Amino acid sequence: MAPESEKHVPRRQARGTQRRDRIVSAAAELILRDGPAAVTHRSVAAQADVPLAATTYYFTGLDDLLGAAGEQIVRGWAERAQAIGHSVTELVAEGGVETLSTRSRALLLVDAVLPPGDHGELLGFYEHVVSAGRSPVLAAAFAQGRGELDVVIDELLAQLGARFSAVLLIAVVDGAAVTALCEGRAVRDLAVECVTELLGGA
Repeated sequence: MAPESEKHVPRRQARGTQRRDRIVSAAAELILRDGPAAVTHRSVAAQADVPLAATTYYFTGLDDLLGAAGEQIVRGWAERAQAIGHSVTELVAEGGVETLSTRSRALLLVDAVLPPGDHGELLGFYEHVVSAGRSPVLAAAFAQGRGELDVVIDELLAQLGARFSAVLLIAVVDGAAVTALCEGRAVRDLAVECVTELLGGA
C-alpha cells in the first residue's frame, strides 16, 4: 500500500497544473485586451488571482510566460475554426454542402478566421495582435502555432470546395478587417464581401 504522502502527490500535481493553466490564461487575456506590454508578473498574478510568487514558480521568466500565452491564443484560434469545420462535416454527411450559396460559404469561412465580438472588440484584438510583433518570443509562438491553424482552415476550405489556401484566406480576412476598422466600416460585412469575391461569387 502506498504511503499516505504519495497519495497526495497526484492531487498536488493536478492543483499545480490548474494554477499554471490559470496563469497562462490570464496572460493571454492581458495580451488580447491590453497588449503584450501589459504582461508583468504583478498584472498576471492579479488577473489570475494567484500569489505573485506563483508566476515565477511555474515560469523561468516573462518570456517563458509570453510564449505559453501565445501558444494558447493560437490554439484558441484553431479550436474556433475546428468548431466551424465540425458543423460543415455534418452538412457534408447530410449532403447539404452543395446547397450552400457562395455567400453562405463565405460567412462560414469568415467566422472560422475572424474572432467574435463587436467593432470595439475587433479593434482591440487587431491592435494587440499586431503589437505582438514587438515581442520576439510572442511572435515566434504565433508563427509556430500558425501551422496548426492553417491545417484546420485548409481542411475546411477543402470541405467547402474552395481552391485557395488558408494563407490566402487569412490574409484576405485580416486585410478586410484592418481596412474596415481604420475606415469605420462593418468588419464582418467587408470580410464576407471580399471572401465571396474570392470564392468567385457575384
